[in-house]
Amino acid sequence: MMNICMIGHGMMGAWHSLALADTNCVLHTVVGRRETATSAFAQQHGYRHWTTNSADAFADPSIDVVIVANPSELHAETAIASLQAGKHTFIEIPIAMNLKDAQSVAQVAKKSKRIVGVCHPMRFRPERAPMRARFATGEESLRQVVGRFYIHRLKNVGATGYSRSWIDNILWHHTTHLLDLGLWLADGATIRNISWSMPGPDEQTGIPMEVALIVETTKDQSIICTGSYYARERLYDTLVVTSADSYRLDVLGATLTTAEGTAPILSEQDNCALATLDFVEAVAANRAPRVTCDDVLPTMQILQQVQDEWDKRHDSPSIPGRP
Repeated sequence: MMNICMIGHGMMGAWHSLALADTNCVLHTVVGRRETATSAFAQQHGYRHWTTNSADAFADPSIDVVIVANPSELHAETAIASLQAGKHTFIEIPIAMNLKDAQSVAQVAKKSKRIVGVCHPMRFRPERAPMRARFATGEESLRQVVGRFYIHRLKNVGATGYSRSWIDNILWHHTTHLLDLGLWLADGATIRNISWSMPGPDEQTGIPMEVALIVETTKDQSIICTGSYYARERLYDTLVVTSADSYRLDVLGATLTTAEGTAPILSEQDNCALATLDFVEAVAANRAPRVTCDDVLPTMQILQQVQDEWDKRHDSPSIPGRP
C-alpha cells in the first residue's frame, strides 16, 4: 500500500485523486489553504486526513508520495520541501515559473534519491508515442507542430468554477504544455531561432493575456504556440503536420482528425490519469517515471529566454502570481 498526500484541491487535485481511487494507493492526506474547502475535498474523495499545514504532512513518516498540485508559483518550493522530507514527489505542470527554480528542483531531485516526476500529459497521449517512434526510424518526418489555447478569462475563476487564490500565467502554464509537446516530438533537434509576441500587462488583470511563440529548428521544423485569455471561443488543440499526414488533436472535444477521418480519443482527464498512474507505478517498481525534471528543462530554457526579453521590453513589471 502506498500512502498519498495531495497538495492542493483544485481541478488537478481532483483529477489525480480520481485516477488513484481504484488502485492500491491510500488517499492519506490532502493539504489546502482553507479549512472548510479542504475538509470538504477530503470527505468527497475519501482522504483519511486533511490539514492546512504542509509541514505537518511532510513530517508524517507514513506518507510515501506527495503530489504537488497547488498554485503554479508554489510548485518549486513545495516540491523541494517534499523532497527534503524524503518523499517521492510528482509535480504538476509547470515544474516552476522560471528556469532557475526548475534547475533547483532538478538538482534537489538528483540528490534526494527519490522518484521524482513532472506531469506533462501531452506526452502520454497513446497516439503520439508511435508517431515519435516513426520519426526516429525515418519512416515519417516532422514538419510542424501548432498548439492553441484560447479561453475567456477576465476574472480569476478556475475550471472548477470558484475564485482562485492565485493568478494563472499564459506563458509559464498553458504555453508550457504546447511547447514541451513540440520539443518532445522534435526529439532533440537543434534550435535555430526563437521569436515571440506577448503584450504588456492588461489593466484589469495585471498580467499578459496573450502569447505567440515560434521555435524553428535546423531541420526546418517549426513549433508554433499561440493563446489568448480574451477569446470568446474556447479552443485547445494541437496540429502535427508530417511528411505522411496531419494529426489534429482536439483536447476539449476528445477527437483526433487525420486524412482517414475523425475518431474519438481519451478525454483530457482520462489521459492525465495515465501520467498519474505511471508515476505511482514508477515508485512501486523503483524506476524513473516517463517524464523527469531534466526532461522538461529545455522547455523551461526557452520560456526563460522569452520572459527575459519581455522583462527587458516592459521594464520588468511586477506580475501577480509570478515568483
